[in-house]
Amino acid sequence: MRSSSRKLLIGSTVCLLATACTGQTASSGDGGGEGGGSGTVNYLIEQLEDADELTRLEEHLAEFEDSSGIDVEVQQLDIDTMRTVLQTRLRSEDGPDVISWGSGPGFGGALAEAGLLYDLTAAYEENGWEVYDFAKERVTYDGKVYGIPGELETVGLYYNTDILTDLGIEPPRTLDDLRAACRTISEAGLIPLALGDQEGWPGGHLLSMALSSALGADGMEALLAGEGSWESPEVVDALTFWQEANTNGWLGESPVSIDYDTMTAQYISGEAAMIPTGSWFVNDLAIGADFESGYVPFPAPDGEGVFASGLGSGPFVSANTDDPESAVALLDFLASEEHGQWVVENLQSIPARPVDTSGLDVDPLLAQVLEEVSTLSEGGGELGYNIDVLMPEAFNEAMFDGMQAVLTGQSTPADVAASLQAASEQ
Repeated sequence: MRSSSRKLLIGSTVCLLATACTGQTASSGDGGGEGGGSGTVNYLIEQLEDADELTRLEEHLAEFEDSSGIDVEVQQLDIDTMRTVLQTRLRSEDGPDVISWGSGPGFGGALAEAGLLYDLTAAYEENGWEVYDFAKERVTYDGKVYGIPGELETVGLYYNTDILTDLGIEPPRTLDDLRAACRTISEAGLIPLALGDQEGWPGGHLLSMALSSALGADGMEALLAGEGSWESPEVVDALTFWQEANTNGWLGESPVSIDYDTMTAQYISGEAAMIPTGSWFVNDLAIGADFESGYVPFPAPDGEGVFASGLGSGPFVSANTDDPESAVALLDFLASEEHGQWVVENLQSIPARPVDTSGLDVDPLLAQVLEEVSTLSEGGGELGYNIDVLMPEAFNEAMFDGMQAVLTGQSTPADVAASLQAASEQ
């Protein structure tokens, strides 16, 4: 879900009407695995960014088809259409067997609650699928596991190593470090922090990274679970920092009128020294930048921060599938380390499972991110949360609109925090 998670991660709160599709549990005969089925699997995915990606995916799936005897028919829908029609398609007798979809409560969680997803709890046990524990939790609803977590995405701060070195700036660790760096960069005639919030969702990432670093994993979990208040000083302070950055001109001119592509172009061209965005940006840098970048967590108020994290789309099985054995067999292929290695090398993405990258052709910055994420995911530190993949549509709209209102001066941080608290109670 790389493109949608960076551009259109608006949780879809959909009508949760129960139907005859009640979900099933994979029995010992439905455990899947190589050669586990004998039919055709209709695999519905979100529209890929170019034809080359589709070709590479189909060539990769051909390996599964050859070894299993199962045909895979890939279908694509753009994210807006898919969000609108997916429940209808899953209820249809000729709907998809496997879908690639987001893991948050407004995505996979909504489909599970509607009885539209196949229970994979037994399949996990029978196939021994290795998934990071925190990622598996994101596809677990009411104690049942329904999907394979998709690509892992972190959100943090990239910096142009040449610019920072030339200006005598160390990568910022605290907010005061970041403020000092922004002042020096601005005095040098460059944009300190590239930002384009025209679409609204980048503003959600700004809040996610600032709050994750301020509160840590436990604090974010409490906030997202409704055990903390969105009107807390930490939330107000996080919003206030971005208000301060914009008032001082550190975000460039009129960031709300600039789109994401222009924002990334400012950084890749060297016009901006830093950019707050996600791990998916590594691929853009490898293709377009002629300088090296560093990637660090967004700074905390009084120390080093943590990466905000979320999951892109991953595969789920339709409860209405006519051939659960073949569908689970495909998921067994998609859960394998070999597929994870393919994802790293071909899509420059981070699988939600351990992957041995030795011998792979991997960009050095991506290799660094993979190693860091693996260490953090296996208990070597903390990961924060990307808010918009975990909260429903009403909240995300309030967050996106609120961040824009802070950046345009139409609302105060305290007022936006109050609107977030109200949205969280809906």
